[in-house]
Amino acid sequence: MPRAQANEGIELEYETFGSPDDPAFVLIAGLGAQLITFHPDLCGGLVERGYFVVRFDNRDVGLSTKVPEGGYALEDMADDTAGLLEVLGIDAANVVGVSMGGMIAQTFAIRHPKRVRTLTSIMSTTGAPGVGGATEDAMARLMVRAGDTRDERVASSIETSRIIWGDTPEFPFDEELARWRAETSVDRAYYPEGTMRQMLAIRATGDRTEQLRKLDVPTLVIHGSNDPLVQPSGGEATAAAIPGAQHLVIEGMGHGLARPAFPQIIDVLDRLAASAVSA
Repeated sequence: MPRAQANEGIELEYETFGSPDDPAFVLIAGLGAQLITFHPDLCGGLVERGYFVVRFDNRDVGLSTKVPEGGYALEDMADDTAGLLEVLGIDAANVVGVSMGGMIAQTFAIRHPKRVRTLTSIMSTTGAPGVGGATEDAMARLMVRAGDTRDERVASSIETSRIIWGDTPEFPFDEELARWRAETSVDRAYYPEGTMRQMLAIRATGDRTEQLRKLDVPTLVIHGSNDPLVQPSGGEATAAAIPGAQHLVIEGMGHGLARPAFPQIIDVLDRLAASAVSA
Protein backbone atom coordinates (compact mmCIF):
# COMPACT_ATOMS: atom_id res chain seq x y z
CA MET A 1 0.00 0.00 0.00
CA PRO A 2 1.19 3.59 -0.58
CA ARG A 3 2.08 6.20 2.05
CA ALA A 4 1.40 9.92 1.89
CA GLN A 5 3.16 12.85 3.57
CA ALA A 6 0.01 14.20 5.18
CA ASN A 7 1.31 16.56 7.86
CA GLU A 8 4.64 17.73 9.19
CA GLY A 9 6.51 14.58 10.15
CA ILE A 10 3.46 12.38 9.57
CA GLU A 11 3.12 9.80 6.81
CA LEU A 12 -0.17 7.94 6.51
CA GLU A 13 -0.51 4.45 5.06
CA TYR A 14 -3.59 4.36 2.86
CA GLU A 15 -5.52 2.28 0.35
CA THR A 16 -8.02 3.27 -2.30
CA PHE A 17 -10.87 1.47 -4.06
CA GLY A 18 -12.54 2.49 -7.31
CA SER A 19 -11.89 5.34 -9.70
CA PRO A 20 -10.46 8.68 -8.51
CA ASP A 21 -12.75 10.34 -11.06
CA ASP A 22 -15.77 9.43 -8.88
CA PRO A 23 -16.96 11.33 -5.79
CA ALA A 24 -14.86 10.36 -2.80
CA PHE A 25 -15.58 8.79 0.56
CA VAL A 26 -12.80 9.04 3.12
CA LEU A 27 -13.14 6.57 5.99
CA ILE A 28 -11.55 7.35 9.38
CA ALA A 29 -10.92 4.52 11.85
CA GLY A 30 -11.30 4.57 15.61
CA LEU A 31 -9.13 4.22 18.70
CA GLY A 32 -6.19 1.92 18.04
CA ALA A 33 -7.96 0.60 14.95
CA GLN A 34 -6.31 0.10 11.60
CA LEU A 35 -7.72 0.78 8.16
CA ILE A 36 -9.12 -2.76 8.04
CA THR A 37 -11.90 -1.49 10.33
CA PHE A 38 -13.59 -0.78 7.00
CA HIS A 39 -14.04 -4.24 5.52
CA PRO A 40 -13.35 -4.64 1.78
CA ASP A 41 -17.00 -5.65 1.30
CA LEU A 42 -18.13 -2.32 2.75
CA CYS A 43 -15.65 -0.40 0.61
CA GLY A 44 -16.60 -2.44 -2.45
CA GLY A 45 -20.27 -1.78 -1.87
CA LEU A 46 -19.63 1.95 -2.05
CA VAL A 47 -17.55 1.52 -5.20
CA GLU A 48 -20.47 -0.32 -6.80
CA ARG A 49 -22.61 2.76 -6.09
CA GLY A 50 -20.15 4.91 -8.03
CA TYR A 51 -17.76 6.22 -5.38
CA PHE A 52 -14.01 6.41 -4.88
CA VAL A 53 -13.13 5.11 -1.40
CA VAL A 54 -10.10 5.97 0.72
CA ARG A 55 -9.25 4.19 3.97
CA PHE A 56 -6.08 4.79 6.00
CA ASP A 57 -4.19 4.19 9.22
CA ASN A 58 -4.30 7.17 11.58
CA ARG A 59 -1.03 8.37 13.07
CA ASP A 60 0.30 6.11 15.83
CA VAL A 61 -1.43 2.99 14.50
CA GLY A 62 -0.93 0.39 11.80
CA LEU A 63 1.74 1.28 9.26
CA SER A 64 1.50 5.06 9.61
CA THR A 65 4.04 7.22 11.45
CA LYS A 66 4.44 6.54 15.16
CA VAL A 67 4.75 9.60 17.41
CA PRO A 68 6.63 8.49 20.53
CA GLU A 69 6.72 12.01 22.00
CA GLY A 70 2.93 12.27 21.81
CA GLY A 71 1.53 15.68 22.59
CA TYR A 72 -1.11 15.84 19.87
CA ALA A 73 -4.89 16.25 19.80
CA LEU A 74 -7.77 15.31 17.51
CA GLU A 75 -7.23 18.60 15.68
CA ASP A 76 -3.84 17.31 14.54
CA MET A 77 -5.39 14.04 13.39
CA ALA A 78 -8.07 15.97 11.48
CA ASP A 79 -5.30 17.97 9.79
CA ASP A 80 -3.60 14.67 8.88
CA THR A 81 -6.80 13.72 7.06
CA ALA A 82 -6.85 17.06 5.24
CA GLY A 83 -3.25 16.53 4.21
CA LEU A 84 -4.04 13.09 2.83
CA LEU A 85 -6.88 14.51 0.73
CA GLU A 86 -4.50 17.19 -0.54
CA VAL A 87 -1.99 14.57 -1.65
CA LEU A 88 -4.73 12.59 -3.39
CA GLY A 89 -6.05 15.69 -5.16
CA ILE A 90 -9.47 15.46 -3.51
CA ASP A 91 -10.98 18.91 -3.02
CA ALA A 92 -13.90 17.70 -0.90
CA ALA A 93 -15.11 14.30 0.29
CA ASN A 94 -17.91 12.47 2.01
CA VAL A 95 -16.24 12.07 5.40
CA VAL A 96 -17.09 9.04 7.55
CA GLY A 97 -15.65 8.30 10.97
CA VAL A 98 -16.20 5.43 13.39
CA SER A 99 -15.86 5.88 17.18
CA MET A 100 -12.75 8.05 17.69
CA GLY A 101 -12.81 8.36 13.91
CA GLY A 102 -16.21 10.01 14.28
CA MET A 103 -14.64 12.52 16.64
CA ILE A 104 -11.89 13.17 14.08
CA ALA A 105 -14.50 13.51 11.31
CA GLN A 106 -16.44 16.04 13.40
CA THR A 107 -13.22 17.97 14.06
CA PHE A 108 -12.33 17.82 10.37
CA ALA A 109 -15.71 19.36 9.49
CA ILE A 110 -15.13 22.11 12.06
CA ARG A 111 -11.61 22.91 10.86
CA HIS A 112 -11.98 22.23 7.12
CA PRO A 113 -15.66 22.83 6.26
CA LYS A 114 -15.06 23.46 2.56
CA ARG A 115 -13.52 20.00 2.20
CA VAL A 116 -16.64 18.21 3.48
CA ARG A 117 -19.43 17.20 1.11
CA THR A 118 -21.19 15.20 3.80
CA LEU A 119 -20.36 14.14 7.35
CA THR A 120 -21.19 10.77 8.89
CA SER A 121 -20.40 10.11 12.54
CA ILE A 122 -20.80 6.45 13.51
CA MET A 123 -20.98 5.20 17.13
CA SER A 124 -19.25 8.34 18.33
CA THR A 125 -19.89 11.32 20.60
CA THR A 126 -19.35 15.06 21.05
CA GLY A 127 -16.80 14.98 23.83
CA ALA A 128 -19.31 16.52 26.22
CA PRO A 129 -19.17 15.14 29.76
CA GLY A 130 -22.03 12.88 30.75
CA VAL A 131 -22.83 11.49 27.29
CA GLY A 132 -21.45 8.58 25.31
CA GLY A 133 -19.50 7.08 28.17
CA ALA A 134 -18.53 3.41 28.29
CA THR A 135 -20.08 0.85 30.59
CA GLU A 136 -17.88 -0.38 33.43
CA ASP A 137 -17.38 -3.76 31.74
CA ALA A 138 -16.40 -2.21 28.41
CA MET A 139 -13.96 0.24 29.96
CA ALA A 140 -12.42 -2.46 32.11
CA ARG A 141 -11.90 -4.61 29.03
CA LEU A 142 -9.99 -1.83 27.27
CA MET A 143 -7.52 -1.77 30.15
CA VAL A 144 -6.66 -5.48 29.94
CA ARG A 145 -3.11 -6.25 28.85
CA ALA A 146 -3.22 -8.28 25.63
CA GLY A 147 -0.26 -10.61 26.25
CA ASP A 148 3.19 -11.27 24.83
CA THR A 149 2.61 -13.86 22.10
CA ARG A 150 0.71 -13.60 18.84
CA ASP A 151 -1.86 -16.14 20.00
CA GLU A 152 -2.44 -14.26 23.26
CA ARG A 153 -2.88 -10.96 21.46
CA VAL A 154 -5.30 -12.42 18.92
CA ALA A 155 -7.32 -14.13 21.65
CA SER A 156 -7.45 -10.92 23.67
CA SER A 157 -8.64 -8.91 20.68
CA ILE A 158 -11.39 -11.42 19.95
CA GLU A 159 -12.56 -11.28 23.56
CA THR A 160 -12.61 -7.47 23.45
CA SER A 161 -14.72 -7.66 20.30
CA ARG A 162 -17.06 -10.11 21.99
CA ILE A 163 -17.68 -7.65 24.83
CA ILE A 164 -18.04 -4.43 22.86
CA TRP A 165 -19.86 -5.84 19.81
CA GLY A 166 -22.48 -7.52 21.94
CA ASP A 167 -24.50 -10.59 21.02
CA THR A 168 -28.12 -9.89 20.14
CA PRO A 169 -30.73 -11.71 18.01
CA GLU A 170 -30.30 -9.02 15.34
CA PHE A 171 -26.50 -9.11 15.48
CA PRO A 172 -25.11 -12.34 16.93
CA PHE A 173 -21.41 -12.18 17.66
CA ASP A 174 -19.40 -12.68 14.45
CA GLU A 175 -16.35 -14.58 15.65
CA GLU A 176 -15.12 -15.20 12.11
CA LEU A 177 -14.96 -11.46 11.42
CA ALA A 178 -13.49 -10.74 14.86
CA ARG A 179 -10.75 -13.32 14.29
CA TRP A 180 -9.94 -11.96 10.82
CA ARG A 181 -9.64 -8.43 12.19
CA ALA A 182 -7.58 -9.58 15.17
CA GLU A 183 -5.13 -11.67 13.17
CA THR A 184 -4.77 -9.09 10.42
CA SER A 185 -4.21 -6.24 12.89
CA VAL A 186 -1.68 -8.13 15.01
CA ASP A 187 0.24 -9.27 11.94
CA ARG A 188 0.24 -5.82 10.30
CA ALA A 189 1.39 -3.80 13.29
CA TYR A 190 0.88 -4.47 16.98
CA TYR A 191 1.48 -1.14 18.75
CA PRO A 192 -0.56 -0.55 21.94
CA GLU A 193 1.55 2.48 22.89
CA GLY A 194 -0.07 4.43 20.07
CA THR A 195 -3.53 3.55 21.34
CA MET A 196 -2.74 5.09 24.71
CA ARG A 197 -1.52 8.30 23.05
CA GLN A 198 -4.67 8.45 20.94
CA MET A 199 -6.69 8.23 24.16
CA LEU A 200 -4.78 11.26 25.44
CA ALA A 201 -5.56 13.06 22.17
CA ILE A 202 -9.28 12.52 22.78
CA ARG A 203 -8.97 13.96 26.28
CA ALA A 204 -6.92 16.92 25.03
CA THR A 205 -9.63 17.94 22.57
CA GLY A 206 -12.61 18.13 24.94
CA ASP A 207 -16.18 19.14 24.19
CA ARG A 208 -17.03 20.02 20.55
CA THR A 209 -20.74 20.75 21.09
CA GLU A 210 -20.71 24.50 20.53
CA GLN A 211 -18.52 24.17 17.44
CA LEU A 212 -20.77 21.45 16.06
CA ARG A 213 -23.78 23.77 16.39
CA LYS A 214 -22.18 26.03 13.78
CA LEU A 215 -21.75 23.35 11.10
CA ASP A 216 -23.62 23.69 7.83
CA VAL A 217 -23.09 20.32 6.17
CA PRO A 218 -25.41 17.38 5.39
CA THR A 219 -24.86 15.09 8.35
CA LEU A 220 -25.80 11.55 9.32
CA VAL A 221 -25.32 10.09 12.80
CA ILE A 222 -25.40 6.28 13.09
CA HIS A 223 -25.37 4.38 16.37
CA GLY A 224 -26.10 0.87 17.55
CA SER A 225 -28.69 0.57 20.28
CA ASN A 226 -26.51 -2.02 22.05
CA ASP A 227 -23.22 -0.08 22.08
CA PRO A 228 -21.45 -0.48 25.46
CA LEU A 229 -18.25 1.40 24.57
CA VAL A 230 -19.77 4.66 23.33
CA GLN A 231 -23.29 4.43 24.66
CA PRO A 232 -26.15 5.68 22.45
CA SER A 233 -26.42 8.98 24.33
CA GLY A 234 -23.26 9.97 22.45
CA GLY A 235 -25.02 9.63 19.12
CA GLU A 236 -28.08 11.40 20.45
CA ALA A 237 -25.95 14.34 21.59
CA THR A 238 -24.13 14.49 18.25
CA ALA A 239 -27.36 14.53 16.25
CA ALA A 240 -28.86 17.17 18.55
CA ALA A 241 -25.80 19.41 18.22
CA ILE A 242 -25.43 19.45 14.41
CA PRO A 243 -28.19 21.42 12.66
CA GLY A 244 -30.37 19.24 10.45
CA ALA A 245 -28.50 16.02 11.25
CA GLN A 246 -30.22 12.73 10.46
CA HIS A 247 -30.08 10.14 13.25
CA LEU A 248 -30.18 6.42 12.51
CA VAL A 249 -30.26 3.95 15.39
CA ILE A 250 -29.54 0.38 14.32
CA GLU A 251 -31.40 -1.86 16.74
CA GLY A 252 -29.27 -4.54 18.36
CA MET A 253 -25.92 -3.42 16.92
CA GLY A 254 -23.06 -2.95 19.36
CA HIS A 255 -19.72 -1.17 18.94
CA GLY A 256 -18.51 -2.45 15.60
CA LEU A 257 -19.33 -2.37 11.91
CA ALA A 258 -21.21 -5.66 11.75
CA ARG A 259 -21.55 -7.42 8.40
CA PRO A 260 -25.37 -7.73 8.53
CA ALA A 261 -25.51 -3.93 8.74
CA PHE A 262 -23.35 -3.33 5.65
CA PRO A 263 -26.26 -3.11 3.15
CA GLN A 264 -28.15 -0.63 5.33
CA ILE A 265 -25.05 1.46 5.98
CA ILE A 266 -24.13 1.54 2.28
CA ASP A 267 -27.69 2.58 1.40
CA VAL A 268 -27.82 5.49 3.85
CA LEU A 269 -24.33 6.71 2.93
CA ASP A 270 -25.26 6.62 -0.75
CA ARG A 271 -28.50 8.53 -0.13
CA LEU A 272 -26.73 11.17 1.93
CA ALA A 273 -24.03 11.68 -0.69
CA ALA A 274 -26.58 11.80 -3.51
CA SER A 275 -28.71 14.33 -1.65
CA ALA A 276 -25.71 16.62 -1.23
CA VAL A 277 -25.00 16.50 -4.97
CA SER A 278 -28.59 17.26 -5.92
CA ALA A 279 -29.06 20.05 -3.36
